[in-house]
Amino acid sequence: MTVIVLTNCPPGLRGFLTRWLLEISAGVFVGNPSARIRDALWEEVQQYAGQGRALLAHTTNNEQGFTFRTHDHAWHPTDHEGITLIHRPDPNAPGPAPQIGPPSGWSRAAKRWRFGRG
Repeated sequence: MTVIVLTNCPPGLRGFLTRWLLEISAGVFVGNPSARIRDALWEEVQQYAGQGRALLAHTTNNEQGFTFRTHDHAWHPTDHEGITLIHRPDPNAPGPAPQIGPPSGWSRAAKRWRFGRG
């Protein structure tokens, strides 16, 4: 079993995937292609996803019974002692400071209207 989930991808990519997989919901494709076809589909998804994100999950012979791959996701698969887990970035980790106040480029009138008269 193979599952591909697309988010914010071009409609042409969705149409391309319907040649081999069944779209059971918007952007969710399931099917049972061979490993060679599955890998070829994933290469096409990565090439044509544009600004979108993609996730591929498929059955395999391991402890979990499946594996998955991601494209342009903030969460990444990580191997931990033979089990694949999802690594989510820590929003409280040190890094760029969050922007306080309105973003640069707003007019003074827009700032006053949005954030009060102060």
